[in-house]
Amino acid sequence: MESLISLVNKLQRACTALGDHGEESALPTLWDSLPAIAVVGGQSSGKSSVLESIVGKDFLPRGSGIVTRRPLVLQLHKIDGEREYAEFMHLPRKRFTDFALVRKEISDETDRETGRTRQISPVPIHLSIYSPNVVNLTLIDLPGLTKVAVEGQPDSIVADIENMVRSYIEKPNCIILAISPANQDLATSDAIKISREVDPKGERTFGVLTKIDLMDKGTDAVDILEGKSYRLQYPWIGVVNRSQADINKNVDMIAARRRERDYFASTPEYKHLAHRMGSEHLGKVLSKHLEQVIKSRIPGIQSLISKTIAELDGELSRLGKPIAADAGGKLYAIMEICRIFDQIYKEHLDGVRPGGEKVYNVFDAQLPAALKRLQFDKQLSMENVRKLITEADGYQPHLIAPEQGYRRLIESSLVSIRGPAEAAVDTVHAILKELVHKAINETLELKQYPTLRVEVGNAAFESLERMREESRKATLKLVDMECSYLTVDFFRKLPQDIEKGGNPTLSIFDRYNDSYLRRIGTTVLAYVNMVCSSLRNSIPKSIVYCQVREAKRSLLDHFFTELGKKETKQLGSLLDEDPAIMERRTALAKRLELYRSAQAEIDAVAWAK
Repeated sequence: MESLISLVNKLQRACTALGDHGEESALPTLWDSLPAIAVVGGQSSGKSSVLESIVGKDFLPRGSGIVTRRPLVLQLHKIDGEREYAEFMHLPRKRFTDFALVRKEISDETDRETGRTRQISPVPIHLSIYSPNVVNLTLIDLPGLTKVAVEGQPDSIVADIENMVRSYIEKPNCIILAISPANQDLATSDAIKISREVDPKGERTFGVLTKIDLMDKGTDAVDILEGKSYRLQYPWIGVVNRSQADINKNVDMIAARRRERDYFASTPEYKHLAHRMGSEHLGKVLSKHLEQVIKSRIPGIQSLISKTIAELDGELSRLGKPIAADAGGKLYAIMEICRIFDQIYKEHLDGVRPGGEKVYNVFDAQLPAALKRLQFDKQLSMENVRKLITEADGYQPHLIAPEQGYRRLIESSLVSIRGPAEAAVDTVHAILKELVHKAINETLELKQYPTLRVEVGNAAFESLERMREESRKATLKLVDMECSYLTVDFFRKLPQDIEKGGNPTLSIFDRYNDSYLRRIGTTVLAYVNMVCSSLRNSIPKSIVYCQVREAKRSLLDHFFTELGKKETKQLGSLLDEDPAIMERRTALAKRLELYRSAQAEIDAVAWAK
């Protein structure tokens, strides 16, 4: 089972090295799923002395006010032999055999992170101690709970410490080691108060009672130690730490442990509890319990790791690869991204993605409706027909048919078709632009490079603008061609007056009566409607040929031509990745490294027989 605690030790060190210490962030955290024992207590509760007693060494900073200002992950490793040493994760390959230097390094490393402002930091310090006098165990020493800020500390320090402690102990994988002094009312214990809030049934709380030897004469802690005053699922454990005088005299910790055993064995009130009292018993109980908890949690941790690796891989894949360094790599990357964008754009037009159907709607509904709404009443009103027919006579009346009058009436009517034709060109242009926006937003690779995103959009819009102008010219030419040449067969098929038995002589002098003018208007309207019907089919062909087809075929051709002329620096400027994405990719890569190393560590440990 010892390998289980070593396994969690390795995973905790990997978490800290790769930036995961359970803080709130947008990244998944492995730290929170690892079983841990958090040491909680108020200032002057004897918390530091309990830890030193478990270790058997003086190694923690002491002083007034808040001394512990960063979490200390204390990993104990039982070894053979007599040599004892300590190692910090932030100082790899450096062994400390002088534990006074360990104390100094904890203070110095705290100041490196927090400065000398007496602020606190959630970033943990990792300390491993190797000794024959310890059990395999990992403890997290948290800042002592306090009620008042001292000089040099912000007013928020009280709440900040409580929030930090709570962030550790509220997690279901955390075992709470609640340190309370026996010479104070248990009801006022900071450790019991906060542990009761997060673990009301006491299912994961171990109660430790300190300063039993300092209680007033005539009082004892038997009711507490027997679980009568405040019941927890696990028995209370009492410890007797060194006195301040012993600390000042540097009394040997091993000797202090002996004195502690003697105290419980020789004190009548506690003699019956002596077998489960003391710091040595506390260390063994915690070590055994931690092993059991780790064993029960390993399958869930394995499942979490596998799931998270898949999620991290997926997001890294969506964010894309880091930028290439050379010009060829940059050019290839840009071309590849543009190809993806172009393909998405074509899919919108071809119906694989939505949006292209709007172009058909222009031809099938909007253009016919616009042509139908054209009002030819003004051009073909009786007054206008009379005016144009008369003007076409010049100084003498027409003899056979008012041809020039017909032409002017038809041309003035057909000119109004230019409006719907231009509107169709512009509407399709707007749709094509809208699809560019959609395709850009759907090209995930473009989100990685804001400048390239803008340049591709601008290049696409410029191409569409050129295509619109070509389409406008071609489409209006269709209308103009109808104006410039009238279909003769249409008029040849019209019945002549003489064929109806009319008198041609009379008709020459009676051409301007209302009935005749109305017939001219009707004839012209029939011809104009015929032309409208023809243009309803030819205008869409012109627009598709000049705009839609060209957009599919050569939307970024001009951009590619200009791209080939750019130098490495200019290509690099197009790939100025959003710093947030760069940071996200780096963070994800580190977190993925953590989870994969954790997976390898777990696979290497045969934890279940």
